Amino acid sequence: MGTVNVVNVAAKHKLAWYQKLYFYSIGNGLWITLKHFVKAAFLKGAVTLEFPEKRRKYSSRFRGMHSMKRDEQGRERCTSCFCCMWICPADAIHIEAGLVTPEIQHLHPEDKYAKKFEIDLLRCIFCGLCEEACPKGAIYLDGPAEMAADNREDLILTKERMMEKSGGPILGERK
Repeated sequence: MGTVNVVNVAAKHKLAWYQKLYFYSIGNGLWITLKHFVKAAFLKGAVTLEFPEKRRKYSSRFRGMHSMKRDEQGRERCTSCFCCMWICPADAIHIEAGLVTPEIQHLHPEDKYAKKFEIDLLRCIFCGLCEEACPKGAIYLDGPAEMAADNREDLILTKERMMEKSGGPILGERK
């Protein structure tokens, strides 16, 4: 067996007398802040976008916003299997299941459906694991979307908002 030599890192790294002072660290922080301020304010111009007039350019690697798909008959594909909710590393998906009754059987191919399906975009990291985990192909990250909102409620995607993007009302839907 070999031996492991443990070196005391604190003993190797000695601070100079001026580095031990509190004001030295504050001065360094203020200097960095001042450099960034001068660059943003005078050299490059504004770093924020005027939202309604100018739109943000997304990376070509951006997967897109969440959408829910329907099958060929216009029925919801989501069967509330909870695979996307369980695999989400950010815990951004919340699903409540409901049993299919005879009144809504024409809208759902299975015996249960997602009564409530919400994705919190403030928690979502857009990793795409929900899309990969879905056995029915109900959820996809496709299509462009604007990530700006005025309040928190606009950043929670509901099932109804995700279905809107995929092409109109459900076939045979009763109002």
